[in-house]
Amino acid sequence: MRITAVQGDITEQDLDAVVNAAKSTLLGGGGVDGAIHRRGGPEILDACKQLRAGDYPDGLPTGQAVATTAGKLPARWVIHTVGPTYTASEDRSELLASCFSESLKVAGTLGARTIAFPAISTGSYCYPVEEAARIAVRAVHDTPTEVDVVRFVLFDGHSRDAFADAVRHYG
Repeated sequence: MRITAVQGDITEQDLDAVVNAAKSTLLGGGGVDGAIHRRGGPEILDACKQLRAGDYPDGLPTGQAVATTAGKLPARWVIHTVGPTYTASEDRSELLASCFSESLKVAGTLGARTIAFPAISTGSYCYPVEEAARIAVRAVHDTPTEVDVVRFVLFDGHSRDAFADAVRHYG
């Protein structure tokens, strides 16, 4: 598996799947979640509403992952996962790692060979970027998968540098 970290816009990635740092409601929000819903169009929201009406009436649990259409995005699928909110008083690293491993498992069931991840939980959920990068890259590295290309797509240079450092360390 080839793992890279780049600075860019995850909604522009022409890969099999992009991962959405979703809210548990699956109905959109700010940050990556809002950008994916806006650029992908109403097809993504409609698919999320169907998930809420079916298997996830109470929302998607933290650390789990589920796929929908990518709507108007260049990708084929969006894999939605809910990251944990950071707190210094409780270790939630396993929940964050689960976001990445479960997303890779969903990608495998779809037959996806290429996937893009954002920096899950590092925005409004306040996970320290360097710690999140180490957890994310280690989880990807340690998860058995048929995915060939994993691209971390980071919004800013600081995040890209943190993820690039983690890739060098674990890659």
